[in-house]
Amino acid sequence: MLDNNHNRNENGGSQQPQGGWSPYRSEQGRQEFFQRYDSVFREPQGNYQGSYSSSQTPPPSYQPQTAPREKKHRSGKGAAAGLVAACMVVSIAGGALGSYGMNYLSQKEGTVFYQAVKGNENQEPSGGDTQAPAAGIQAGYTGGALSVSEIAALASPSVVEISTETVSRSNFFGQYIQSGAGSGVIFSEDGIIITNDHVVDKASSITVRTKDGQSYDATLLGTDSKTDIAVLKVEASGLTPAILGDSDSLSVGEYAMAIGNPLGHLGGTVTDGIISALSREVTISGENMTLLQTNAAINPGNSGGGLFNEKGELIGIVNAKSSQTGSDTSIEGLGFAIPINTVKNSVQELLDYGYVRGRAALGVSLIDISSMEQMFQYRVNRMGVYVQAVTEGGASEKAGMRAGDNIISIGDVAISSIDNIKSQLNNYSVGDTVQIQVIRDGRTMTLSVVLDEFKPETAQAKD
Repeated sequence: MLDNNHNRNENGGSQQPQGGWSPYRSEQGRQEFFQRYDSVFREPQGNYQGSYSSSQTPPPSYQPQTAPREKKHRSGKGAAAGLVAACMVVSIAGGALGSYGMNYLSQKEGTVFYQAVKGNENQEPSGGDTQAPAAGIQAGYTGGALSVSEIAALASPSVVEISTETVSRSNFFGQYIQSGAGSGVIFSEDGIIITNDHVVDKASSITVRTKDGQSYDATLLGTDSKTDIAVLKVEASGLTPAILGDSDSLSVGEYAMAIGNPLGHLGGTVTDGIISALSREVTISGENMTLLQTNAAINPGNSGGGLFNEKGELIGIVNAKSSQTGSDTSIEGLGFAIPINTVKNSVQELLDYGYVRGRAALGVSLIDISSMEQMFQYRVNRMGVYVQAVTEGGASEKAGMRAGDNIISIGDVAISSIDNIKSQLNNYSVGDTVQIQVIRDGRTMTLSVVLDEFKPETAQAKD
């Protein structure tokens, strides 16, 4: 599948030294200066997607001297240097708060939401650390708890970097290639890879890079948006699959390690924490999911990576983080992962059939039109969800739906986005009849649609 920030002292970075005053001239001045600005550097700078910046590093911490110093006359040169140093620190503080302020003002107050953590970097995958597993650690080991370094050595070879290219169009740029990045986990030694549906959604090409630096073109075998799982296949052998654990046996407080490709170019990154909650009900991109919650650091690009337990067993596939806007309180340490037992069921269905059976579908392709540019491009006079194409012989075609119809409600619920439609379809089963209101040629009409089972055109049953 989230951005965003929290409020801090908005005035702390705006005060500049006046009249040649330097905070370094007295002990009291130094303490007041660092008390005023120290929180800017010590507090986390937001938990929104893309908040990382390698250039925003805190200055060396100030250590006040305990013994009084003898007063010495400063030369003009020394005073000027002190003033310049003070201005530089104040400038850094002001810049940090200014950047934060712009993000804060762009958000709705008091909003907490969940976001998929797919990366969108235009950089090449790094391949991560290629260190071999520690001596004595072998795939399949399920003994007692391992050390952090042993878990990382055991689990890291099964986590891969994923990069994608998607063909996009706009009136201004025409056709262009958009790159994306994420993570994945090796499911079998012959090249079956698990990742998130949102990582590879609409991708025209997918590349997988393993821990040893080898790159492979990947084929998409199947996806399931409801569980946010996708299965890829690369032509390889001798890969190191993850050891699958049992997510139903987890307890709150157990150790957890996340391994992935944060920011799209930091492959092999290891973060750790605990299982913070089990069976957390979360809605992401219109899909209601039951997820594991962890305080292991999760960032854009971690999507599709692994969450491992103290034995190095895979217990979940990372897919989301939380964010909050318009609050004095920062939200940190709220990452989410799809339980591995849920993943197993979806993967088996995708391998056997190319899709997960029993999912209700309208049989249409939809598009969100949410800007004036899109309205002009598609020649419509209002924003909303439009039918882009109708599946031949599908449920919507049988009900009389046409390309160009603007869907405004399903049942008694108003529709303003594709996510709304996904969320509403979760309340129905295959074979149910649903009343859908559409606007066509300026007229509102109601269609009765008998829901089909979702089955991708590319899905083929396996022998």
